[in-house]
Amino acid sequence: MIAPRVEEPAPGTFITFEGGEGAGKSTQIARLAATLRSRSGREVCVTREPGGSPRAEEIRAALLGGVAKPYGPFAEALLFSAARIDHLDRLIRPALRRGEIVLCDRFIDSTRAYQGAAAGLDPAVVIALERVVVGPTRPDLTLILDLPPEAGLARAAGRGAGTGQGADRFEAESLDFHARLRDAFLAIARAEPERCAVIDAGRDPDSVEVAIRALVAARLSGLLPTERSRGDAA
Repeated sequence: MIAPRVEEPAPGTFITFEGGEGAGKSTQIARLAATLRSRSGREVCVTREPGGSPRAEEIRAALLGGVAKPYGPFAEALLFSAARIDHLDRLIRPALRRGEIVLCDRFIDSTRAYQGAAAGLDPAVVIALERVVVGPTRPDLTLILDLPPEAGLARAAGRGAGTGQGADRFEAESLDFHARLRDAFLAIARAEPERCAVIDAGRDPDSVEVAIRALVAARLSGLLPTERSRGDAA
């Protein structure tokens, strides 16, 4: 009998950012990436979901364009899963095997929140898809940027006005949908406190950045030396 292959843990570090629309994830990922590149001495890979690989980006365009919406949350979850498979295989897992720090804008928790809690897909289905698609490739730390949905949607609308683009498939959902999203992300954080940390995203970007850096330094030992430890080493 051939023993099943056991996947060795990758030496990299996987950090995901979650939250509702307009929470500032992209801004804070870019800031954390710059800090990590200057202070950790390691390569940093910045990516997003849906997307992150050429095929997954094609699926992203379809999803945000609302192509799958008429077919319901299960069809959307399947498309998200297809994009995630390619993203994991082509970008995330290779980067982690190389020992890189991977920062991802959305991952499994967005599927749990958007298609699961907010859209009503059976949690058992979400968990089954997650088990098959993601397997052992789980985030080391998930930062949930929390913001009242009214404020987040206003930010998102302002961002879209600057580019001439309208609301995407998810931004266009009702306020009640976005309230359920917020509740879902907070529930995930309560259920998995070892992995998740909630950040108040209603503050100014500099204050949010400081809070994120402090959490990363505290939760992931040695990844981001604190100011005090840097001074002691000088």
